[in-house]
Amino acid sequence: MALLGGVVLCLLVLMVCVSVAGRALGDAAHSGMMGALGAWLLDLGVGPILGDFELVEAGIAFAIFAFLPLTQLSGVHARVDVFTSGMGPRVNNALATFWSVVMAVIIVLITWRLFVGMQDKIRYNETTYLIQFPIWWAYAASFAAAIATTIVSIYCAAMRVMGRRIA
Repeated sequence: MALLGGVVLCLLVLMVCVSVAGRALGDAAHSGMMGALGAWLLDLGVGPILGDFELVEAGIAFAIFAFLPLTQLSGVHARVDVFTSGMGPRVNNALATFWSVVMAVIIVLITWRLFVGMQDKIRYNETTYLIQFPIWWAYAASFAAAIATTIVSIYCAAMRVMGRRIA
């Protein structure tokens, strides 16, 4: 999942770069600074990618959910150890178990609500404003990644509750 999320993120970065470059070239062509080359570029339709922000929004949502299983499995969520660093390993293990269970519950709740939201988007045929792609596609991609996150989170919580160390 993390590799797929990384590929999507790289493609989004590339798309944004192309869109920004197209916007700059389009602006230069419209200003007349490029002469005949500018007119030729305008004829080609050089400019920003239509709906780039809509694709970024959908892609980033998927990428975030795609990175969560690896983050949970390896236990590398951001944390502040100011108070817990001085506590013993037994207390820290109990806290890690507690937070693993809390994370599993929260991820299950998020996954459920993503599913409900996706059903609403399908029912009402909602589409994006500019490129008119169905919004439920983004929900479905995020939901698939959230299912993987749910499985991993429940696994991690169960292992912690049974006293087995994961990461």
